[in-house]
Amino acid sequence: MPPAARGHQTLSTYISARFDEFSRSQKDVAQYVVDHLDEVAFHTAEELARRANTSSSTVVRFSQALGFEGFPELQEAARDEYRHHHRTTTTPDTAAPLFSLDQSPFEQAIAADHVNVEETARRVSRSEVDGAIEAIASAEKILIAGTDQMAFFASYLRHLLGLLDVRAEIVSSASQDNIQKLSRMDEDTLLVVLTAGRAHPLILRALKLARHRRARTISITDSTLSDVAEHSELVLYYSSNGPSYIRSNAALMGLVQALAHGVYSRDEAAHRDRIRAFKLK
Repeated sequence: MPPAARGHQTLSTYISARFDEFSRSQKDVAQYVVDHLDEVAFHTAEELARRANTSSSTVVRFSQALGFEGFPELQEAARDEYRHHHRTTTTPDTAAPLFSLDQSPFEQAIAADHVNVEETARRVSRSEVDGAIEAIASAEKILIAGTDQMAFFASYLRHLLGLLDVRAEIVSSASQDNIQKLSRMDEDTLLVVLTAGRAHPLILRALKLARHRRARTISITDSTLSDVAEHSELVLYYSSNGPSYIRSNAALMGLVQALAHGVYSRDEAAHRDRIRAFKLK
């Protein structure tokens, strides 16, 4: 660790404390390091750059901005924190690994999904989940915003809520129709946004407008240092770590379904007939 941080903070804590000092591209690296420490500990700078959607030179400059000579020193700090975390969370009763160390690509992807769901369950705040369920169940108007791949999950959340007769609209692009939906937000609106990695400009504009209009906001994100957090009333984190060329969405799917189930569980008797009719279709 750099002299200023050695012996006092973990790498993740040190990066989080200095986050506002970084350039935009360095913030992308910072977000990835904090939320994917196991990958940083064992991947090359080139691989980390690919996964963080930046360049290897940016990774090196980020390492130097923290006070390290280069990426190898940052990686060693990541390994130290990873080993410490692994020691403190492993017990004699810990379940055996799903697969052997010699994993196939298929097994690597499945194992990563398993870890992501567990990591999400450990890090999500019960108070924020309860608050999100209450906000969804009591909102007069709901807007669910998600661009690109997040548009699918926005649509799926709307579908699950629709089964409970909770109506919601989707914002998935900067089309004129979607802009009009955002312009109608007021203090009776709940805005739910879903993001992966760096938030789309449309999502950030929507959150800022919601705050200006005094609408309630919930952000579902895979980055604890995401820009959406500072503009959101409630933030739900999911882990998207994985070996594939795309982010893992297993934990996000679980989180979306769990939120809908939470709304259902508030009044099962009222929803039971609607759900039974849907199952019979």
